[in-house]
Amino acid sequence: MIDLECQDIKFLPGVGPQRAKLLGDELQIRTLHDLLYTFPYKHIDRTRLYYIHELTADMPYVQIRGQILSFDTEGEGRKRRLVAHFTDGQGVVDLIWFNGIKYVLSAYKTRTDYIVFGRPSVFNGRINIAHPDVDKADELRLNTMGLQPYYTTTDKMKRAGLNSRSIEHFTATLFERLDAEIPETLPPYLVSSLNLVSLDEALRHVHYPTSAEDLRKAQFRLKFEELFYIQLNIIKYARERRQKYRGYVFARVGELFHTFYEKNLPFELTGAQKRVIREIRQDMGSGRQMNRLLQGDVGSGKTLVALMSILIALDNGFQACIMAPTEILAEQHYVTFQNLLFGMSVRVELLTGTVKGKRRQAILDGLKDGEVRILVGTHAVLEDTVLFKSLGMVVIDEQHRFGVAQRARLWTKNSNPPHVLVMTATPIPRTLAMTLYGDLDVSVIDELPPGRKPIQTIHQFDNRRESLYRGLRSQLNEGRQAYVVYPLIKESEKMDIKNLEEGYEQLCRDLPEYKISRVHGKMKAAEKEAEMQDFISGKTQILVATTVIEVGVNVPNASVMVIENAERFGLAQLHQLRGRVGRGAGQSYCILVTKYQLSADTRKRIQIMTETNDGFEIAEADLKLRGPGDLEGTQQSGVSFTLRLANLARDGQVLQLARETAEKVLDDDPHCAASKNDILWRQLNKLRDRTVNWGVIS
Repeated sequence: MIDLECQDIKFLPGVGPQRAKLLGDELQIRTLHDLLYTFPYKHIDRTRLYYIHELTADMPYVQIRGQILSFDTEGEGRKRRLVAHFTDGQGVVDLIWFNGIKYVLSAYKTRTDYIVFGRPSVFNGRINIAHPDVDKADELRLNTMGLQPYYTTTDKMKRAGLNSRSIEHFTATLFERLDAEIPETLPPYLVSSLNLVSLDEALRHVHYPTSAEDLRKAQFRLKFEELFYIQLNIIKYARERRQKYRGYVFARVGELFHTFYEKNLPFELTGAQKRVIREIRQDMGSGRQMNRLLQGDVGSGKTLVALMSILIALDNGFQACIMAPTEILAEQHYVTFQNLLFGMSVRVELLTGTVKGKRRQAILDGLKDGEVRILVGTHAVLEDTVLFKSLGMVVIDEQHRFGVAQRARLWTKNSNPPHVLVMTATPIPRTLAMTLYGDLDVSVIDELPPGRKPIQTIHQFDNRRESLYRGLRSQLNEGRQAYVVYPLIKESEKMDIKNLEEGYEQLCRDLPEYKISRVHGKMKAAEKEAEMQDFISGKTQILVATTVIEVGVNVPNASVMVIENAERFGLAQLHQLRGRVGRGAGQSYCILVTKYQLSADTRKRIQIMTETNDGFEIAEADLKLRGPGDLEGTQQSGVSFTLRLANLARDGQVLQLARETAEKVLDDDPHCAASKNDILWRQLNKLRDRTVNWGVIS
């Protein structure tokens, strides 16, 4: 049997060095194994021939048999196109090419029998097929084509003559050259108990199925295996860590917690907050290290839960630390903690990149001797000079902004790892949470504090400025404040900043009676900070900003969020931005401003935003619309997200089965010593080596 993982793709007949380089650069196909695991994105039934008179514009891909009557070149410059008039004796259809014209004229002849394959459409009342596949009729055996695979290709590949058919041909050549079955990657007992097809059969049928049922079985086997090994990795790692690290036992809830609860608590806790504090309290008293993810929509009171959990650590003689992704958010936590702990003898300090000299040294000394009980900070907390006397609890806010390696560094601050509470205001769908944070226990705050009114979300087209300004003025005249947010997309940063500056100038012209601040990422930190503070303190009524305000800014007096070019934001981002208002008791509004012409996907996103405030509903919808790879944080989650076939939005049941199977394997074989599972651990190690970022998830 050829060693598929070691054999370079260039040695496959028909590939060679040049094509191999292109396949490697564009699709990361470098070995025969990579080619086998480059799956088609769709299959099309090639068993049926249609007559031209049957064709309509709403049909999917079709194939017809006939001859080219003649060629015409139409249009000039960029609109130039080649039109071939094609007939099957009962009708005529136009075949159209916008590029590769020279090749088409040399490759295809009139009065020759061809089978044409493509998607029909209508132009000027005539049926046409753009850029069809054209094969000589005597060279194409339809009965063997069955369900034809279609592979992703890039423009660069197409220009070099490498299309989907090329990859199909390479794959077929590879299967022909295999002299034995592809070795199994799951133990026989799992394959039989779960009624899975063999790996050899799955790989052959996922490329070349003879029926839809064959394809379904092949895909199920391969999806299961992908998700199973991710889950096995996560659960195995989590169990090993629990055995290795004992957690500090916080046995008592003492004076600080009770004093705060009785005297300083600003409002009655919601049922959800009480439930989550109980879960955290149980974790910290259990003797094992807590690793808990706290999910809660914007404004649900996660910070208060974090502080009360921190007080339990303090009551047991330990220090605590809360880490935030930006200086603004860190400062806000610091001020909040100071206000909430007013009158209590708890020293809280703030450590960010801007804290220097004697002030910084005093904080570092206070941490070492235990005088500083709570440290609030940014990435600066991770520096080697920051040493604690006894760090017992770490809270990480907006965890998706921190990479795995950064989070892991916090563990080194103590001989024994501290309890970890990870917080996010980005609700994560269950399937994604199982994969991203499979080793974390999950708590959810699913109630808003009493007195909060749901935010009203309104969609408005950008040609209705007057109406927008009327609504804005009525809120500002009541003494409220407003955000106006512009997109900031790295690829078009200059343009985005220009849009923001122009928007700012327009607002200054159209609303001269109000003071306006502006903030964007290209400003100096001090300048940005000053503008933010003016808004937070109420000196300015409107804040014009890019998405730098997405995370963490808390201005209870702000009641309007205007999002310009809302069509350029993802659902999760729109929801995060909307959560910046609605922090007070009054009614708040989010206005999504878009251009008039919108794609179907964008309309769907806007509709979801106007219909629901539920972050989990929105997260599920976002997952379905965009897929996991685009969701915030997945790129640094510690899980390889190069899922080749499985889809977390659609394959929740397969994921659940994979997780249950992985748990059962580890329950039956906790020391990974059973010979029947040798194949599992070999494969897992292989995947860890092969995949770049399977690292620690914490």
